[in-house]
Amino acid sequence: MTDIVQKLWGFCHTLRHDGIDYGDYIEQLTHLLFLKMADEKGIDLSGIETKNGHGKVTRIDCSWPALEGKSGTDLTQHYVDVLRALGQQRGLLGDIFTDAMSRFTNPVSLKKLIGLIDETEWTALDIDVKAAAFEGLLEKAASEGKKGAGQYFTPRILIQSLVRCMKPDPRAHKQFTICDPGCGSGGFLVSSYEWFIDQTKGGAIDRELARRIKHGTYFGQDLVARPRRLALMNLYLHGLEPEIKFGDSIYEVPDSRRFDVVLTNPPFGTKGANQAPDRDDFNVETSNKQLNFIQHVMTILKPGGRAAVVVPDNCLFADQAGEVFKILTEDCDLYTVLRLPNGTFSPYSPGTKTNVIFFTKGMPTEKVWVYDARTNVPRITKKDRPLMPEHFKEFERCYGSDPFGRSKRSPKDSKEDRWRAFSIDEVKGRDYKIDSLKWLKDESLDDADELPEPEELATDAIEELEAAVGDLNNVLLLLETGNGSGAISKTAKEK
Repeated sequence: MTDIVQKLWGFCHTLRHDGIDYGDYIEQLTHLLFLKMADEKGIDLSGIETKNGHGKVTRIDCSWPALEGKSGTDLTQHYVDVLRALGQQRGLLGDIFTDAMSRFTNPVSLKKLIGLIDETEWTALDIDVKAAAFEGLLEKAASEGKKGAGQYFTPRILIQSLVRCMKPDPRAHKQFTICDPGCGSGGFLVSSYEWFIDQTKGGAIDRELARRIKHGTYFGQDLVARPRRLALMNLYLHGLEPEIKFGDSIYEVPDSRRFDVVLTNPPFGTKGANQAPDRDDFNVETSNKQLNFIQHVMTILKPGGRAAVVVPDNCLFADQAGEVFKILTEDCDLYTVLRLPNGTFSPYSPGTKTNVIFFTKGMPTEKVWVYDARTNVPRITKKDRPLMPEHFKEFERCYGSDPFGRSKRSPKDSKEDRWRAFSIDEVKGRDYKIDSLKWLKDESLDDADELPEPEELATDAIEELEAAVGDLNNVLLLLETGNGSGAISKTAKEK
């Protein structure tokens, strides 16, 4: 696996001189790997019908041998024609190649990459190996700190920990489904499938279950075409043909489908439409993307369904966070909050402080258990202090074996007092601001040598400013509508 990644990644540096960036490179690998694997599986792509700009139907040989047999400008033009023809097809082919474009201007570079891919028989590799090779490239792109890389990748160690807690087992019943409404490159869905395969311990799966898992268990959605395409390819490398929608999970009203398990890491930041979605199922009108994602997850869960959602700190103390979490605790059992170590998303979002909220739909919250994996834990860095399974080992033990959080729990389960329960009355007393559920003293604040990194301080300052600006906008809106100062909310006055 390492050899494959190093070989392909090494060529990526060469392509940078041709103007092909990291994301473009992985996208082109997606296209070419699919064509190579289709040839290995005996899938006939030699007579794909395509329409030209005048509507005339022609056939094009989209097979790997046809691509491999060309060179020079004939190769680059043929590659363009292949991508266009496949993007016009229905089903998985069309999904993977929708709006696909060649980034190659130098036929020598394209020819060399085809040769590198051809050296490996991908379908002969173990599923975990070939998928890990692909994900290794994604991780390398992210670790290079390139702008936008975070939209493709969530740390695999974190994903695997959450999956072990949630236990998304397709054998639970015949309609069991798993969804990630902000799936990126499909990490949560892939790890859920890998967890299931590990549970079977290599045993045979009956034909009906295998068919259902391949086509009807794993679902996702992403707003950006490239991550969606990577998710389709990533899952295809695992032998799955999932349904990954292309669209905005927040601003588009979902269909009637509901899911047993939702695992997701919504995109961070405030960029976007910057307006409240027009959705009747959202009880709180807000432009905060993360708060809207929480409301969306509440909608798409089946009654009794469970979710684990990664959210930044500002989602827990933003102006309308209390309103959203009030509804969440009334309609769902918010049974666990995991406060993640600082730097968990290094290097692509190094200053963002994050958490995971776990909840089950259909029953009110009585008690919220919080695990603090952040306070007095050395900051995660990519090289010196990387994220390790040990960071979540005690949390998983405290969480317990029941995926709904119903295992017997005790604060004594944590040797460093990182595990504590808060009653719903205590949560109410804090105006449902989950960020305030803290008890450990941060010793680093007393040590000048252990002060937070400048980027972390800057991130905190920006979050506070954004929250303040949001409150001021609410005040201005009230004044503009003639409600006057008497209508200003308690929160705004306190700010």
